[in-house]
Amino acid sequence: MPDSKRTVAYFYDSNVGNYHYAPGHPMKPHRIRMTHNLVMSYGLYKKMAIYRAAPATRHEMTQFHSDDYVDFLYRVTPDNAYKFHKELTKYNMEEDCPVFDGMFDFFSLSAGSSMEGAARLNRGLSDICINWSGGLHHAKKCEASGFCYINDIVLAILELLRHHKRVLYIDIDVHHGDGVEEAFYTTDRVMTCSFHKYGEYFPGTGDLRDIGESKGKYYSVNFPLQDGIDDESYSSVFEPIVQAIMDWYQPSAVVLQCGADSLAGDKLGCFNLSMNGHGKCVSFVKSFGLPTLVLGGGGYTIRNVSRTWAYETGLLVGANMDSKLPMNDYMDYFGPDFSLTVPPHAMENSNSREYLERIKTQVLQNLERTKFVPSVQIQEIPRDPDYNDINEDLENPDVRTTQSMKDAHVVPDTEMYEDDAMGQSSTKPKQDTRAVNEESARNDQSDDVKPAINNENKPDTNTIDPVPAASKVSENLAKNKSSSVKEDPDSMDVENEESKVENNVVEKQPNSQKPISDTPNKA
Repeated sequence: MPDSKRTVAYFYDSNVGNYHYAPGHPMKPHRIRMTHNLVMSYGLYKKMAIYRAAPATRHEMTQFHSDDYVDFLYRVTPDNAYKFHKELTKYNMEEDCPVFDGMFDFFSLSAGSSMEGAARLNRGLSDICINWSGGLHHAKKCEASGFCYINDIVLAILELLRHHKRVLYIDIDVHHGDGVEEAFYTTDRVMTCSFHKYGEYFPGTGDLRDIGESKGKYYSVNFPLQDGIDDESYSSVFEPIVQAIMDWYQPSAVVLQCGADSLAGDKLGCFNLSMNGHGKCVSFVKSFGLPTLVLGGGGYTIRNVSRTWAYETGLLVGANMDSKLPMNDYMDYFGPDFSLTVPPHAMENSNSREYLERIKTQVLQNLERTKFVPSVQIQEIPRDPDYNDINEDLENPDVRTTQSMKDAHVVPDTEMYEDDAMGQSSTKPKQDTRAVNEESARNDQSDDVKPAINNENKPDTNTIDPVPAASKVSENLAKNKSSSVKEDPDSMDVENEESKVENNVVEKQPNSQKPISDTPNKA
């Protein structure tokens, strides 16, 4: 499908950057806010719909995690943690995974956005969904691991499996995606593919011989790598392996974990990928045209993480981005070059060509062990109807175009945007916007109508009412004022139109589309 016709949904919650693991902890949720600020500064919001998903509920989390573990996460706080000494040890929440303020809320936001993105892909409302706060691939069923407490990836894949027979999970984090692999180790409905550092390195799993068990045998693909792999070497194994999986497994949906700790210079990483090399993997997966959920993951040099994820957002929406960073709220982080680049370092590549070819050959042989594309007989399972509703009553009724409507609007490349016309750059992060269920209105919308929230008053930017021939000037003004207030079609005449032209106002007829249901998108 051409890029111009692929719809992109972007999930962000303004609260996600407010959380803090612990003093000196390498995981910084603030990196998500920095990424979003760059996305807004580059104007990428014009090319995608922005949503604020409802947080995941405890009930949703127990679709994968155990009830007692989720209940513990909900109850424990830094103030009462001393009462749960045994549980902290049991659930591995001590050094790497500390208890911090707002912990449960933070992971509810992450998981809710990933599940919401999967639900939109299921319903065909979006072709690509992005959640940079997701990708927490180490969390297990009953314990935290590697800075991850709730495995939003597994929850999102379970949602995709409601509609898709086969789902492919690809992981380009420097660490092995052990939590996701473990969750689907015995099934052929999910193939996991991880390219990671292997050896004396966390989490210590992901050997070439770890290929799955029972029905899932040969459906776990692991490509162990050594220190210092560069763009060329990484691409030489990533593309043929992913291509072979696509040809053989034929998934109908893809989840891509874009851990940025595989970049050169990461505080905890040991690879030597540039931003362009990392982004090339994203572009290659996108080229298959499948419904794709793109998630974040690791990444601990936050100035590089934010630049890379903003750059990859641009790749996903098909935008051309200037190498010089625009003015943004975190400009001081990106000095001294202030450019959209993460260059490779002068680092030895311990991955010889012979080593990479040997591993690649073995992986391809494993793929050939199963002769046929797995198929399953499934039926749709409706989502549970206990999700947080969108309280649109909080929207100001006197504002004709609400913030949620603006966030959901996608600007065609040929259309003049309001900020462009005024010579301004909109850099303020969009806040408090949630996705709603558009399925009820989808049958009444044409294919070229972009996703919107509460669409009853949304201006129609594709058409404009004919203007009486009494004034040629009014016709030009009508084109430049396509987002102005409504008109009363029964009372419009030439004299009124000329009067409106003098006041630089041209009114439009109300949009006749049905309002979108207030039912949450995940219902």
